[in-house]
Amino acid sequence: MADVHQIPVTVLTGYLGAGKTTLLNRVLTENHGKKYAVIVNEFGEIGIDNDLVVGADEEVFEMNNGCICCTVRGDLIRIIAGLLKRRDKFDAILVETTGLADPAPVAQTFFTDEDVRKKTKLDSIVTVVDALHIDQRLADSAEAKEQIAFADIVLLNKTDLVDRETLKNVEARVRGLNPFATIYHTARADVDLDKILDRGSFDLARILEHDPCFLHGHAFDPTHNHSHDHDHHDHGHGHDHGHDHHGHDHGRDHHGHDHHNHDAVNPVHDAEIRSISLTTDTPLNEQKFDTWIGEVLRTKGQDLLRAKGILNMSGKGERFVFQAVHMVSEGNYTGPWPAKDKRRSRLVFIGRKIDPKVEAELKAGFEACAA
Repeated sequence: MADVHQIPVTVLTGYLGAGKTTLLNRVLTENHGKKYAVIVNEFGEIGIDNDLVVGADEEVFEMNNGCICCTVRGDLIRIIAGLLKRRDKFDAILVETTGLADPAPVAQTFFTDEDVRKKTKLDSIVTVVDALHIDQRLADSAEAKEQIAFADIVLLNKTDLVDRETLKNVEARVRGLNPFATIYHTARADVDLDKILDRGSFDLARILEHDPCFLHGHAFDPTHNHSHDHDHHDHGHGHDHGHDHHGHDHGRDHHGHDHHNHDAVNPVHDAEIRSISLTTDTPLNEQKFDTWIGEVLRTKGQDLLRAKGILNMSGKGERFVFQAVHMVSEGNYTGPWPAKDKRRSRLVFIGRKIDPKVEAELKAGFEACAA
């Protein structure tokens, strides 16, 4: 279970030109009252003026607003270890993946390194999407698809540059790649930072406390002004045989309204990346599930971008939450089932090469885990 002293870490990804620099400049320069440590590949890439830098200590720079900026010229784990020595200087960490293309290696760091795992928690994967150019990016870049598929939160940016019909179509494509991510509309990455940072969006157990139906996915409203947020949900998460996990919160617009059932958009499914959802009312045998999912991740993990689930294990009074990023996984028991929540198992995979044959194999294997 997460330690209350663990530092929340947000992974920020998105294709070139999507608007990550704009968002990072806001984090490092605005007087938002919070202190973030922002890890970027090269300090110069985010275009911070020298007079905004208070002081430099090796690869770490303190900004006028109290935030810290540091550069990754070496190992991410080493950078994080250095930041942890100045733990009192910041409240949370933001890791920007420019040049890394695939967010998976960064996310996996927070599962696989024991010290990092104890002292930090992966809070969410945030993907910035350029609403104007995303169709072109999806046509010519597998990385652009994977960045969306990995996301817990998607900032659909530059919405002021497209008309309503285009925006609706773009959302449908994003939703086809990732039915469960929270989506916010922004013009210049102008989302409240507390909507995307320290949200617990990678914590399935926390999300389910707010929305027991989260794993079923929801429709959303594409017609609201870009300043409204559209929360949708990512679900479950894999599990490693060093079980642990994370959660995520889902959004509402600033009038407090959910966007589940107004003017719903049908997802436009991608030929390469698909998601499938498996459910069963029959309790599972934990050993059977462990063996099966271990084999699935061993043989198909390269193509499975994310796996997430909440499971009803036979003889256990608590929910078992599972999540995986490629072949790295984890899971544990997170507390009793809420009285209002039916005790059923739900498991979701998002990945490549999930054709009907693979889908049938996964379904059969999951059902064979019954106690």
